[in-house]
Amino acid sequence: MTKFEDDDERIAPLKPREKRQALMLDRVLTVVGLTLAGAAAFFPWYVFFNEDKFGIDVAQSDRSRDLPDWPARNVFSVSPLAMVNKNEVENKPELPFDPLTTATVSNVGKESDRGAMVPEDQPFPAVSGFKLLHVANGRALIEDSSGMYVVRVGSILPDESHLATLEERDGKWVIVTSRGQIYQNK
Repeated sequence: MTKFEDDDERIAPLKPREKRQALMLDRVLTVVGLTLAGAAAFFPWYVFFNEDKFGIDVAQSDRSRDLPDWPARNVFSVSPLAMVNKNEVENKPELPFDPLTTATVSNVGKESDRGAMVPEDQPFPAVSGFKLLHVANGRALIEDSSGMYVVRVGSILPDESHLATLEERDGKWVIVTSRGQIYQNK
């Protein structure tokens, strides 16, 4: 005997009664599986068409803007903001001058000898120049002292002008601003 013939002898064939039982079990499992699949497919539609059974119950109220007719309640505490100050307005003394450079008091809004307000002289920030680094797909990469930016036509530039056009002149890209300044790719 070979090895395979020996294996065939160990597996006993099913008796006719066992075959019927196995076949019946297969049929029952098939019917149960199909029934479960059908219920799973039908249930969402049932919920959809019977939304009143499954939806959230929202408390009904009248749709008016009027306040309800509740009785008035006694007020036991009053907010300090609602109290009126009955004392006369006092002229408080000015705070002493702080000589530290981190907390000085500016002169904005103080009167001069002539009685008029004196605006503080403050220089405007210098116009920051920028350079054109690269142009691709209608956008330009520019750089100034504060960083790099991607801009396109209409964008605000670091010098507070607008990008008017992106042009290629003599093989090099050029930015023309709304002020007429020209920046060339180097």
